[in-house]
Amino acid sequence: MSGQNTEGIDMLEFERNLWQEGIASIAGVDEVGRGCLFGDVVAAAVILPQGLVIEGVDDSKKLSEKKRDALYELITQQCVAWSVACVDAKKIDQINIKQAARLAMKHAVEGLKLQPDYLLVDAEKVDLALPQLALIKGDARSQSIAAASIVAKVTRDRLCSGEWERQYPEYGIAIHKGYATKLHRERLLEHGPSKLHRRSFLGKLFPEEQLLLF
Repeated sequence: MSGQNTEGIDMLEFERNLWQEGIASIAGVDEVGRGCLFGDVVAAAVILPQGLVIEGVDDSKKLSEKKRDALYELITQQCVAWSVACVDAKKIDQINIKQAARLAMKHAVEGLKLQPDYLLVDAEKVDLALPQLALIKGDARSQSIAAASIVAKVTRDRLCSGEWERQYPEYGIAIHKGYATKLHRERLLEHGPSKLHRRSFLGKLFPEEQLLLF
């Protein structure tokens, strides 16, 4: 059994420790889109079979789009259960991005077709009465969390290049995926924010007088 990523990190270390304790049903939980100006924050929860190794699974940010798409298919086909959940820009503005990310994670776990015995979470606490471990940079240290990061990333990227791009073609969402790139900032100045922009984020980028025009 390998389970090592490209940096030689054993991506199953935490899972193996839990399996040895008799805990079989482990859900990895992660979110993407925390730093975006536009669109939902998306979380995923994935339960993989005990002992399964999916070669190439790693932090989704380190993988090419083609590799992520291929791994997404493998993960969703071979997992015991998976779920995604979204929290939209309006809610993000109401409760702040940290709480929105945690809410999306909670909903993703609740959406699983079976309740896991344990959660491995990327650097957060999920507000559920389940045993869990928050791992800093967990998507590069745990196969379960990495699998969740891939599922969440592919889901959000497909929203960016599909539904959201069709709704708001003037912003170039398919290109920058909602992040604060030069193109995105220029389009915001030209068109103002859409209903899917996070207004609480815009004050960090634009002077107050420009925000008043929005």
